[in-house]
Amino acid sequence: MSQDKSTMEEHHENEEVKAVGEPYSPEISPDLSSPETMQGQSETEKLQSELAETRDKFLRIYSEFDNYKKRTQRERLELLKSASADVMIALLPVLDDFERALKSAESDSNLKSGVELIHSKLKMIMEQKGLRRMNAIGEEFNTDVHEAITNVPVPDEKQKGKVIDEAESGYFLNDKVIRHAKVIVGI
Repeated sequence: MSQDKSTMEEHHENEEVKAVGEPYSPEISPDLSSPETMQGQSETEKLQSELAETRDKFLRIYSEFDNYKKRTQRERLELLKSASADVMIALLPVLDDFERALKSAESDSNLKSGVELIHSKLKMIMEQKGLRRMNAIGEEFNTDVHEAITNVPVPDEKQKGKVIDEAESGYFLNDKVIRHAKVIVGI
């Protein structure tokens, strides 16, 4: 028996241990770290994820604020462009009355020249503020800028669907319709 033990020890000493398979990869290697290290890593990972979330929230809020600033600037510019719209709308009947007075005062030259002067000044001031008169007569009827008050039969086929006459002028303020032209349309 003693001989068997000695041969076995020799046999074990001569035996080489070879690695079978591939070495452990970092993804599947057994975690041999201590619980303290594991806890530190999980806290680090937790803090990193919180930091990423906070950065994401910050970027979103910054983007929303930037969009808010741009939107309010656009709204402010639009408000400035249309701020005088109420005044212009209130003055349009006065402008219409001046035009009617000019037509009726053609016989009296002094009255006519005075009314023309006042009319031209008022019209110039309103045009400087962005008011522009529509040219409706002869144009194709368009519901976006015209308001049909009546239809009349026309002898010429080319005039069908077009504005024949204008009862009240339409106006734009900075390319926005502030009063639709009241027109007579050919059918």
